[in-house]
Amino acid sequence: MLCTDKATPSMNRSLSPSRRRFITLAGVGFAWHAVRTGFAAANSTAIPSANIENAAEALQALTAGNQRYVTGANLHHDFGPERPGLVAGQRPFAVILSCSDSRVAPELAFDQSRGRLFVIRVAGNFVDDSGLASVEYGTSVLGASLVMVLGHTECGALKAAVDVVTRGTKLPGHLPKLVAHLEPAVREARGEGSGLVEAAIRQNVRLNVRKLQNSEPVLAELVKTNRVLVVGAIYDLLTGRVIAVT
Repeated sequence: MLCTDKATPSMNRSLSPSRRRFITLAGVGFAWHAVRTGFAAANSTAIPSANIENAAEALQALTAGNQRYVTGANLHHDFGPERPGLVAGQRPFAVILSCSDSRVAPELAFDQSRGRLFVIRVAGNFVDDSGLASVEYGTSVLGASLVMVLGHTECGALKAAVDVVTRGTKLPGHLPKLVAHLEPAVREARGEGSGLVEAAIRQNVRLNVRKLQNSEPVLAELVKTNRVLVVGAIYDLLTGRVIAVT
């Protein structure tokens, strides 16, 4: 399930008081509460994306799905019968900006069937212009109310960025261009006092959450008007749990 770290101040602006049963004030921001393990489970067609109306409900659905994934209580997704219904279109309730790592699969980690998550994947889960356009499409066109930047433990891309920054490692091919997007997180993470790779993974999530929250003209307006919530999290490869990052 999504465990609580800290929360970004912008989350305070993105939720109405009625949604605070899921997310409560903690200092100047929000802390995420784990959804109760007794969350009612149903089959995938009983909880269509169209029934998720806001970011709080989207976050609840992801949290409950991750809890099912961690405990092995996954729903049975009958992919055959749902296929015709997806031909006409899609209405995902959340956009997930995830790393390309083969060990991280958002649909599995959140126990969601097709058509419910709009997943964007790039090694290092960072936002460039193409990724930003995809997030804008998923929110402003497809109607997703939640955007999650999903990093993960033991990220090879961030490890490479740490080596470049701290050792001057030279990378082949186009890798330097990719790692250049991650180097700011490494530099900012140096003062955290914990392991540099782990700190850089967290900081990379934070930086990209802020970039999305402040992206003009589309996302910043959606965030400001409470139509979209942008959050950060890390997938723990060992336990399968998704942990909130702030």
